[in-house]
Amino acid sequence: MKRYVWLTFILATVAMTACSQEPAAKPDACTALSKLSLPDTIITKAERIEAGAFPPPKAFGRTSAEIETYKHLPAFCRVAATLAPSKDSDIKIEVWLPVSGWNGKFRGQGNGGFAGEISYDHLAYSVAQGYASGGTDTGHSAGGIDASWALNHPEKVIDFGNRAMHEMTVKSKSIVEAFYGRAPKHSYLAACSDGGREALMEAQRFPADYDGILAGAPANNWTHLLTNAVVNAQALTATPASYISPSKIPAISAAVLASCDKSDGVADGIVSNPRSCKFDPAAMLCKGADATTCLTAPQVAAMKTLYSGSHDSTGKLVFPGYLPGSEEGPNGWGSWIFGETPTQSAMYLFGTGFFSNMVYDDSKWDYKSFTVDAGLKTAMDKTSQALDSVNPDLKPFLRRGGKLILYHGWNDPAISALNTIDYYEAALHANGASETKSSVRLYMAPGVQHCGGGPGPDSFGQFGSTPSSGPNDPAHDMYSALEQWVEQGVAPGTIIASKLDNTSHKATMTRPLCPYPQIAKYKGSGDTNDTASFACVAPQ
Repeated sequence: MKRYVWLTFILATVAMTACSQEPAAKPDACTALSKLSLPDTIITKAERIEAGAFPPPKAFGRTSAEIETYKHLPAFCRVAATLAPSKDSDIKIEVWLPVSGWNGKFRGQGNGGFAGEISYDHLAYSVAQGYASGGTDTGHSAGGIDASWALNHPEKVIDFGNRAMHEMTVKSKSIVEAFYGRAPKHSYLAACSDGGREALMEAQRFPADYDGILAGAPANNWTHLLTNAVVNAQALTATPASYISPSKIPAISAAVLASCDKSDGVADGIVSNPRSCKFDPAAMLCKGADATTCLTAPQVAAMKTLYSGSHDSTGKLVFPGYLPGSEEGPNGWGSWIFGETPTQSAMYLFGTGFFSNMVYDDSKWDYKSFTVDAGLKTAMDKTSQALDSVNPDLKPFLRRGGKLILYHGWNDPAISALNTIDYYEAALHANGASETKSSVRLYMAPGVQHCGGGPGPDSFGQFGSTPSSGPNDPAHDMYSALEQWVEQGVAPGTIIASKLDNTSHKATMTRPLCPYPQIAKYKGSGDTNDTASFACVAPQ
């Protein structure tokens, strides 16, 4: 993700300004952790890493920008451990602890996709900010789009689903207490995608683990989400003529914007409230030969499935469809939905990987044989308890003072933003509107794709402080707003999101993110790239 482009800038800035009332750990405190005894735990490494000396780990998708971030880290104690809560468990965790300047807090790290790797970049980010931090591979080593590790390993599915994250959190906080001589004052978790699913799982099933949780674009309705992925794969490959090449995305995007861009009062390439967009793919039906500027009849049918979502044989909605707007871009529909070939999109690989390896235990399973009723029932019976974090009852978490912020890009091409709205509204009903609104916020980000990307302002502290705001600015930084809510009782209101230049890291556009259900509407005058020109209003 592009966050790595500005991550080095943040690390250098925060490392120079970090301060704390916590005393430095004793010189031998780190190596002493190698003898720490914890249930189902083997400490495999406890070593002091001097400032800027962390060796970049060999792992999946490592970028040069990310590697650069490690050169700016302060000295820290690195603890690695293997957890085995079941006979088939092999959960790797790492806990990083600042040698000095600890802010007294713990921050857990989530994962993406099918996980399979510790989030080293986020551990680095947190330590530079003064946090003790822990992360896990959730019990297997693999690229995030690979589910082959799960084949005939139900205990590993449970580890991935919920057990590894909880066990990492409990063990990490024990290691923190052993190192510093006291438990963290507060514990936080900020994660997106599968990490958002993990975050909601923590709030629902392990309410004492964290005081504040920031859950982005959560894949919490896992079984239904990946049922929808298979339905979409079938729609795009129903016939050879059904597949839609990424070369048609510019025309689709232009048609959507022509239909809906001005609904918020300004034509700026962003559909601020895509639920009000009534774009019909049939308007693009080719009047002659097939071309990149139009859709054939089979392609129109496939597009309608993508927008409408999946349904069972009675017509009941299984999972909501994608919303129109922001189809273009490297984090858009090309990679997530269409793919360079019909069976190479990310969602195709997630859906077929899930059903072949976790549901049917058959590496040769054919997605074309899938039916919604039978497939979803089997997935629910076999994996829902391990994987789905859909329980809206948050009373144990809320009543102990927990605070939850949800966010989702309106134009997410991986997980429909409507899924998060559905969860929030279910929480209002289950916990009572008053109790929910006093401890839960939802923010919808216009023009933002999956966890980031898209034409809209996509930098708002969802991974921590942003360069445009600097550290600890709750007005621009959703994570800082969460901490302020937990520690000072100040509930977040409007948060200003920024679109950052990749080179200068300066904001080229700012826009308000409004507490749901409000939306940002142009006032009718002023710079459309300035947040001051917009107001949060109730949707029409």
